[in-house]
Amino acid sequence: MNNPNPIDVILWTVRRSEGDVVNLYNYLAGLMQVSTGGNFLNFGYWDKTTKGPVDAQTNLCDMVKNMAHFDEAEHILDVGSGFSEPAFFWKKTHPNVIITCVNINSSQLKHANTQACIHGINLLNSTAVKIPISDESCDRIIALESAQHFRPIEDFISEARRILKKDGLAILAIPVLSKPSKMNITKIGILKFTWSSEHYDIETIKKTIQNVGLKITEIKFIGSNVYLPLTDYYIQNRQFLRSEILKRYPSYVEKILFRSMLKMKQAAMDHTIEYALVKCTK
Repeated sequence: MNNPNPIDVILWTVRRSEGDVVNLYNYLAGLMQVSTGGNFLNFGYWDKTTKGPVDAQTNLCDMVKNMAHFDEAEHILDVGSGFSEPAFFWKKTHPNVIITCVNINSSQLKHANTQACIHGINLLNSTAVKIPISDESCDRIIALESAQHFRPIEDFISEARRILKKDGLAILAIPVLSKPSKMNITKIGILKFTWSSEHYDIETIKKTIQNVGLKITEIKFIGSNVYLPLTDYYIQNRQFLRSEILKRYPSYVEKILFRSMLKMKQAAMDHTIEYALVKCTK
């Protein structure tokens, strides 16, 4: 995407219609690709053995795969699939499972099309809150760092319940607020840039899932292995990353990104934000 007017970026962030989200992530996806060197578009899970961002991102994909018991799965629906990189990754270890990637962003699906054909992955251009998939047709539904953008999220959860087979599993890997909050963009401040989402709190997520009729069977909080080490990696490698970012973006974008990441780390240390892995069943 060509560099847009900064005012447009602010408006996309504030208004957050589906079209605004598509425009925003067409713009920010390139920033994450440059910063991480890959196409996964998630924050990643970092531990002592993690070598870099892509390693962390595949760690998170593995955690979701294991939580969802892919060995027992037949048809996986990956909602908000980005460039479909997690699906390509999962297909390497589970070549016989059917994977359908759902994404409202047609340009990202177009980018993934060639590899999807090679791997035998289905691509579906659709909103997450009204998915053209038959009732009880999938036994796994995954929203890997995407559900925080779905609005209203209860419509997505309702769709997940409709589409899931009996005893099927839905997995959400989602950044959340630790407590209910009425924070707006002025209170969140610069964090809005790296944590651009609806900012659902964990209690809202839990109540929404339960009210729709799904049963939560497990929740893992992994924020300390997400936000803090990601920010530390950026700080330690800022000189190189900044030089790479400036090849595609104006300098103010990198400055905002850096300040936003510092704010994200502080919010995690203050327990204002968390990162949840939520497993639920029908």
